[in-house]
Amino acid sequence: MTTYAVTGAAGQLGRLVLDALLEKVDATDIVALARDPAKLSEYARRGVSVRVGDYDHPETLATGLAGVDRLLLISGSALGQRPRQHQAVIDAAKAAGVGYIAYTSILHADRSPIRLGEEHRATEASLAASGLAYDLLRNGWYNENYIHSLKAQVEAGEITGAQGDGKINSASRADLAAGAAEVLVNGKGGEIYELAGDHGWTLAEFAAEVSRQAGKPVAYRNFDEAGYAQSLVDIGFPDYVAKVIANSGYSTSLGALEESGGTLGRLIGRPTTPIAETIRLALL
Repeated sequence: MTTYAVTGAAGQLGRLVLDALLEKVDATDIVALARDPAKLSEYARRGVSVRVGDYDHPETLATGLAGVDRLLLISGSALGQRPRQHQAVIDAAKAAGVGYIAYTSILHADRSPIRLGEEHRATEASLAASGLAYDLLRNGWYNENYIHSLKAQVEAGEITGAQGDGKINSASRADLAAGAAEVLVNGKGGEIYELAGDHGWTLAEFAAEVSRQAGKPVAYRNFDEAGYAQSLVDIGFPDYVAKVIANSGYSTSLGALEESGGTLGRLIGRPTTPIAETIRLALL
C-alpha cells in the first residue's frame, strides 16, 4: 500500500487535488494536511486521513507526515516566507521517511522574470539538496486569477494591467490539480513539468472575449509597471502586494506566462479549460 499526502489541502488547489486523487486511489491511502483540519471534515467522512500540518509549526509536519510515502508540497501563500516554510516541510519529510515529493513551482522557474520566482527557485534548490526523489510541477497562472473582479470590470468597461501583448497560457485550477494528482501517483522523480494551458491569449483578447460575452464594450488599458502598481494602491491594495501584482503583469509582457508545449493536456488526457469557458461561468 502506498500513502499519498497533500499539504495545504484545505486551500482552493488542495481540495481539487484531493478530489482528483479520490478518483485514482482509495481514500484510506490519502493524507490531507491543513492548518485547520475541521475545514476538511467532508473528506474525513469519506475516509481520508485528515491531519494538522502547519508550515509555521514544524512539529505538526513531523507528526503529520508519519507513514507517508509520496508527498505533494503545495507552495504556501505567505509571500516572503515560502523558502523557510517549504524547507520545514522538506526537512520533516526527510525525517519521516517520505520517499518522493512533487512540488508546485512557477512556470519556467529557472528563468522567470517574475520576482516571486526567486522563492520557487530557492525551494527547487532545497529539493535538489535534499537527497529525496522529486518532480517539479512548474505551474502557469490559473484562469481564475483573471475573473475575481470581472463583473465590476464589465460595469466599468475597462480591464487594466501591465501585460502589454504578452501571451498567457493559463489553465483552470482544476486542470492543474488533475496534473498534480497524476504526477503524485505516477511520477518517477527527476522530471520538470512546465504546466500551462493549450492556448495562449493576451489581455486585449481577454477583454474582447469578455465584451463579446457580456454584450457591452470592455477595453484593455495597459500601464507601465510602476503606473499599474500605483493604480492598485489607489483602489486600496497594500503597496507591497500592488508591486508584486504589477511585476507579475509586466513580466507577462516579457513572455513569463507563455508556454506552448502542451504538457498539461497530455498529462491529464484532455484539453485544458479555455479562458472563454471560465469567463462564461464568471459572468453567470
